Amino acid sequence: MIAALPMYDAGAGTAEAMWLALAAALRAAGVNHVPDTLTLPDNLLSHWRDPALLLSQTCGYPLTHALAGQVQLLGAWRYRWPGCDGAQYRSWLIARADDPRATLDEFAGATLAYNSDDSQSGYHSLRRLLLPHDIGSFFGQTVATGAHRKSIAAVRDGYADLAAIDCVSYALLAQSAAAELDGIRIIGSTPQTPGLPLITSLHTSTEQLTRIRVALQSVVGHPALAAFGIVGFEALPLAAYPV
Repeated sequence: MIAALPMYDAGAGTAEAMWLALAAALRAAGVNHVPDTLTLPDNLLSHWRDPALLLSQTCGYPLTHALAGQVQLLGAWRYRWPGCDGAQYRSWLIARADDPRATLDEFAGATLAYNSDDSQSGYHSLRRLLLPHDIGSFFGQTVATGAHRKSIAAVRDGYADLAAIDCVSYALLAQSAAAELDGIRIIGSTPQTPGLPLITSLHTSTEQLTRIRVALQSVVGHPALAAFGIVGFEALPLAAYPV
């Protein structure tokens, strides 16, 4: 079996420490074939679709689109960060601190930086906020950066004017590399949506899936998870995620 924690970064060594805590909880709950170490996937879609997947974290948009019918949903973490409410989270709309524009409407024709077009937090949450407009017609130019951190840098350094940044990613960056947010301000937010889904393979049995959920609940409160701001786990139905 394989596992990965590919979505959030709380600093060097934190993902490995979190996995040690999770692996111990999974074994204590009776989960079979728990790997000792994390996989570092080169291709996330291939990783998420791997029939040997025990545990990973994806994004809400791939869950209901590219991964539809190909994985099982376990639930989502609850985070303590601003912008989170239970298992719900939102994205912050960020601009340069010296940019006089203060509302999203004022950024019509501006340059948007986004991590990827399959990202719920960086792209589709903003797309829904702009309805009936679409991103291509509202913004003058769009720049795909590949990561929230790179989108922040693009705005800060003047290559873009606006970005939608997952509030957990923003908080973790403020905690571990606050200087990267110098010259950035929040001008608004997107509506809340269920947090990043924790998933397992379609081949995971119902019994093992239940045991994984028990383990995820039991490990809450461990210092390795607290480093990520995790304060709970919630089993969510697939219908909770927007299509």
